[in-house]
Amino acid sequence: MTRVRSDPSFPPLDDRMIRWNVVLAGGIGSRFWPLSTPTRPKQLLPLVTDAPMLCDTLDRLRPSAPPERTLVLTNASLRDAVLALDPTLPADNVIAEPRPAGTCAALAWAAKLIAARDGDEAVMVCTHADWAIGDVEAFRHTLDRAAQVALTSRALVTVGIVPSRPDPGFGYIQPGEVVRDDVRRVARFAEKPDTATASRMVAEGYLWNSGIFAWCVGDLLDEIREHTPEVQPALAASGDDLERFFAAVRSIAIDVGVLERSPRVLVLPGQFGWDDVGTWAALHRVRAHDGQDNAMLGPSHACQSTGNVVHADGTQVVLYGVHDLVVVARAGLVMVTTRERAADLKTLLDTLPPDLRDR
Repeated sequence: MTRVRSDPSFPPLDDRMIRWNVVLAGGIGSRFWPLSTPTRPKQLLPLVTDAPMLCDTLDRLRPSAPPERTLVLTNASLRDAVLALDPTLPADNVIAEPRPAGTCAALAWAAKLIAARDGDEAVMVCTHADWAIGDVEAFRHTLDRAAQVALTSRALVTVGIVPSRPDPGFGYIQPGEVVRDDVRRVARFAEKPDTATASRMVAEGYLWNSGIFAWCVGDLLDEIREHTPEVQPALAASGDDLERFFAAVRSIAIDVGVLERSPRVLVLPGQFGWDDVGTWAALHRVRAHDGQDNAMLGPSHACQSTGNVVHADGTQVVLYGVHDLVVVARAGLVMVTTRERAADLKTLLDTLPPDLRDR
């Protein structure tokens, strides 16, 4: 059994603690067109390093729990691709969701599976497959602490990222009453704000809502029974039938369906260079730069060009005298936009003929 690292501000853990890692790896990441496709989505792409993002995620988590206690939740169409990326994962641990039903349904099913295998006190640590992490050791330590707090406090724990800037692209968490040391109750969750509100929130000590969670699986299931009618009836009626559960469950996010309704939610701050890599422009924050402040991956060359993001997949890209562009080249298709407009690719995709958009 895996014991999480001790922290001097908390009592030592029982050696019998059982830790599971759960990775959310669904979605297609359409904001990474033309590289991302329904069969090769964002989490399966080498966007930050030369390895697919899911591989980077599993590598970061591997020291804290073995493959036998790691679940990957993904789309049914991606199950085989996920298994091919990491042959150490048991086939039964890659959960193929028949349809998108929100993070609450996915994590409820994961908690039910873990409880059946290891009991209600097994600790479940939840992350996403498509993040960049700057300080891996600090990341692991924070997750270990979150697992420890979840077990000793019997609370639902979320990790809030200490903001490095006001960013309207993220949700926020307002920390409330101090419970112990830097662990606090959640006063409220805030949806993505406008820029001015984001600046005010950062000044007032709000944290970014990262989507990192830790809890004993029995505690999560108790809170779902108490607070989440969108999920609980389907969970109770489905037995071990995944198809039946996803056919009946109502879609809702875990934040809305459980965390905003439960009085048992705590927040732990995290500082480890987290980025959710939501757009091509975000790669400028998380990739290594050349001497001209360009973030480039693949065969490429820049001359008198600064602040660009280049992803060259088998096609040579040469930049001359341009600044703050995003250039993506793959399989005879080149997309060029600005870093400022990279977050709005949906407008572009809506104008493209299907044979070009879906190639």
